[in-house]
Order: sequence, then structure tokens, then C-alpha cells
Amino acid sequence: MAIQYDLCNLLPRFSVPQISQKKIYATSSSITRRKALSIFSFTTVFSGLVFSDCCTRNYSWSKTVISDFAELPNSGGVKALDLRVGDGETPANGDKVAIHYYGRLAAKQGWRFDSTYDHKDGTGEPIPFEFILGSGKVIAGIDTALRSMNVGGIRRVIIPPSEGYQNTSQEPIPPNFFDRQRLFTTIFNPTRLANGEGSTLGTLIFDIELVSVRHQ
Repeated sequence: MAIQYDLCNLLPRFSVPQISQKKIYATSSSITRRKALSIFSFTTVFSGLVFSDCCTRNYSWSKTVISDFAELPNSGGVKALDLRVGDGETPANGDKVAIHYYGRLAAKQGWRFDSTYDHKDGTGEPIPFEFILGSGKVIAGIDTALRSMNVGGIRRVIIPPSEGYQNTSQEPIPPNFFDRQRLFTTIFNPTRLANGEGSTLGTLIFDIELVSVRHQ
């Protein structure tokens, strides 16, 4: 699968290969194959990641792979890659932060389940997502990623299930009912969790732009 990005607008375009569907029974061998397929699907989300050269003054590379990511200290396994380093303030717990993001689900071949760029005000401008850092309102992986960012920065993060959604009330929550249902029925699918796929079902990929920081 190839994923192409226009980083001037951070708009992802997905090209998903056609895979024949066959019924899979929950035998030990099929479970192993499922795990392998899940890992393969997760890997291919990144293996074909290509960036447009329309923003060459800000981005000097053309390809990103998993090895380019670095695990953030004391993060529980959150991996990050800075697409643009900001030059503003760094937030701390208790600060009110505003971010833009694209959220994607690795288990669904990079399916984009939500984006603040789709949340528009009356004038058609995208509305940033605001919350208090460290309040527990959002998934832990986003909090962790923001603590070492500067305003103006853009960071891509791979968030493992342990730092992602633990329940259906954690934000960010897709406003569209069908997107929300698809997201949570995938992550919390009891059959697939019982088959040992929990390590891949809830893996998230977020592109996060830190727009502003306000000290409370």
C-alpha cells in the first residue's frame, strides 16, 4: 500500500491494494496468520510513505520508514518523528493547548478516522482541538507527544494500544457516528482480542500540529 501526502495541507491520499477475502477460522495456525497479517498491514502503512516536494523549504526528505521514528523517553512505547520543528513555547501539564491532527488506525491499513481539518467554523476555517494537557481527557499518547513539542511544530507519532484508547469516552472522538462506531468496534473487538491481536488492533498513527499554548 502506498500513502502519499501533500504536506502543504497535510492531506493524506491512500492507495490500498486489492486483497482477496477468505473466511478465516480461529484455529491456532489461523491466529498466527492473522497476527502476521496485522503486523504486515501495520508495516505497509509506513513502507510507502512519500512526501510531496511542494514544501521543499520546510521538508528536505522524500521517504519515511518506521526506522526513522524514535521512542520518546518514559512514553510507554510512543514513537515520534518530527515533520517540522516548532520555535514557540513547549507546553507543560496544566497548560491549555490547541492542536490540529489527523488520526489513523493501523489495523485498518491507515484508515483516517478523524481530522480537525474537517471540523469547520461558520467561516469554513478548521477548528483546533483544545484541552488541558495532563488532564486525562485525551489518550495518553497525545499528551506524551505534546510535552516535548514546540508551538508551530508538526509531529507524526505511532501510539501503541497501551497509550491509546482505553475506553470509548477518551478524546479525540470522531464526531461522525459511523466513524466512531468503526473505530471502537475495531479496537475493542472481543473475538480478535481473544485471538491475541490486541497488540495491533489499537495501534494509532497521529499527525499533530501544536497550534498554541496558554498558561492557566
